[in-house]
Amino acid sequence: MSILKERIETLAEEFFADTVAWRRHLHQNPELSFEEHETARFVEQRLESLGIPYERMAGTGVVGTIRGELGEGKVLALRADMDALPIQEVEGRRYGSRRSGVMHACGHDVHTASLLGVASILQQLRGSFAGTVKLIFQPGEERLPGGASIMIKEGVLENPVPQGIIGQHVMPLIEAGKVGFRAGKYMASCDELFMTIKGKGGHGAHPHQNIDPIAIAAQIITALQQIVSRNADPRTPTVLSWGKIIGNGATNVIPEEVYLEGTFRTFDEKWRAEAHSRMVKMAVGIAESMGASCDFEVRKGYPFLINEAKITEACRQFAVEYLGEEHVVELDIWPAAEDFSYYSQEVNACFYRLGTGNKAAGITAAVHTPTFDIDERALRTSIGLMAYMTMRQMEK
Repeated sequence: MSILKERIETLAEEFFADTVAWRRHLHQNPELSFEEHETARFVEQRLESLGIPYERMAGTGVVGTIRGELGEGKVLALRADMDALPIQEVEGRRYGSRRSGVMHACGHDVHTASLLGVASILQQLRGSFAGTVKLIFQPGEERLPGGASIMIKEGVLENPVPQGIIGQHVMPLIEAGKVGFRAGKYMASCDELFMTIKGKGGHGAHPHQNIDPIAIAAQIITALQQIVSRNADPRTPTVLSWGKIIGNGATNVIPEEVYLEGTFRTFDEKWRAEAHSRMVKMAVGIAESMGASCDFEVRKGYPFLINEAKITEACRQFAVEYLGEEHVVELDIWPAAEDFSYYSQEVNACFYRLGTGNKAAGITAAVHTPTFDIDERALRTSIGLMAYMTMRQMEK
């Protein structure tokens, strides 16, 4: 085991500079969900240079295959997402985005570069293991229906069928050099809510002559929170938030309608379906009782993400072996969503967090913000640990 660790540490150091360069290239050239054409070609070129066969899936997805030279064995999948976000990055960075309004603000450049680094290591080690490693470079994680769901429909988990899948995600709240794990339910399901309340507009000085959709929207927003506080089992975390409200009137004009967008997240499929029904019934009922109409659409998104206990505990133990106990932390349940959840519903999965923060250097910004960045030393940890976990999993 120590020989394997030392060998992977040496290879991680050897490919560290390349991984940093790949990450910076990807960061400078971000592409939005399902538009990752250049990113896919970049990945294919790197795989080709390594002698790793690959195929296209889901338009801009790439799947590489590394076959161990010791014969048949376990099949393990490793996943990285490739898409960026419609965010304008702060100015002044040496490797900042070259595309206006598009930024790798969620670290998918890190994930993609890291998996290329892992591929480089495992290709060097293919004479030391039996089995097959599938390298999944996935498009469209940030946008429904999620690239993972499309790749699964196109057969990414078939021919051969993996016995397990591992993925990672940057975490600025954890210092670089550390990683975090959590077995069981980890990330929430995610549904998008769209609501239009139609009333009767008119002069703000004569509300009795109108049907005020703004006042009705306020009633509905307040009432819907009771679904969280009074109907949800307190053992099942539930979040209902509204992020957009448009009532295009004026200081003295009551508008005809109000439009809202929000999100609903939880960790139980039965309760999820029940909550959808309750929200629609309550919102429509309140609007109609006040003389208005309400169109309420629930756009069902990703399911909850579950980390299978055995593979997650094994990966956590491998991380302890590779990094030391002090560099492995226990994660809290996380109400954000990830389309890796689709894989976790099909295959034994482990989705862990890669520490990328550095408080001393001021690298603390959250993902999905214009100031997000990473301590690039995390890339050494990333490629070495995932390669080590893969090799140890292949032994089991």
